[in-house]
Amino acid sequence: QVHEVQSYMGRLETSDKESVHSCSSLIQIKLHFYFLAVVENEIQARIDNIFSNLERLEILSSKEPPNKRQNAKLRVDQLKYDVQHLQTALRNFQHRRYIREQQERQREELLARTFTTNDSDTTIPIDETLQFNESLQNAHRGMDDLIGSGTNILQGLRDQRVTLKGTHKKILDVANMLGLSNTVMRLIEKRAFQDKYFMIGGMILTCVIMFLVVQYLT
Repeated sequence: QVHEVQSYMGRLETSDKESVHSCSSLIQIKLHFYFLAVVENEIQARIDNIFSNLERLEILSSKEPPNKRQNAKLRVDQLKYDVQHLQTALRNFQHRRYIREQQERQREELLARTFTTNDSDTTIPIDETLQFNESLQNAHRGMDDLIGSGTNILQGLRDQRVTLKGTHKKILDVANMLGLSNTVMRLIEKRAFQDKYFMIGGMILTCVIMFLVVQYLT
């Protein structure tokens, strides 16, 4: 599944680079952005599915035998790192697409605006246009800040989830260790109980031998 997502990302980047030079009309540009959004949604669904499978793999790796558990955990962590890298790459691509959509929208609005020759009743509203452009830039920066904050929050939540899962794994390891310790203690108690009877038997046997030696040799 990770390889499939990597393949999708490669085709997405290639398709976007080729379309930059091939799309000439406004309709083609809108269709291209729609196609990118559909592919991005498909990639995001696959990434979410991989994260769900990774959660199951973490649980299964904690149930592996002790000699295989560390290796299984390292493989799961490597997969998690690869998927997080793909998630970051997808977010960066979505951010770039959003910026390009904003630029195309502004370009369309400017091209749709009609200008006439100056006369006594008609003037070009330069101040209004500048104010409108400044408002768009402020909105653009606000969206960038909002997206950045959302990305940081999501990353923080993912880090917290990783920390909680690590704590959960340590608790399971401690529980397994305690179970092993209880088994060892029971074996020690059983061996001590057996040694006690061996000692008593040896003492009785020694006394009998000493009694026989004294009885028959004196």
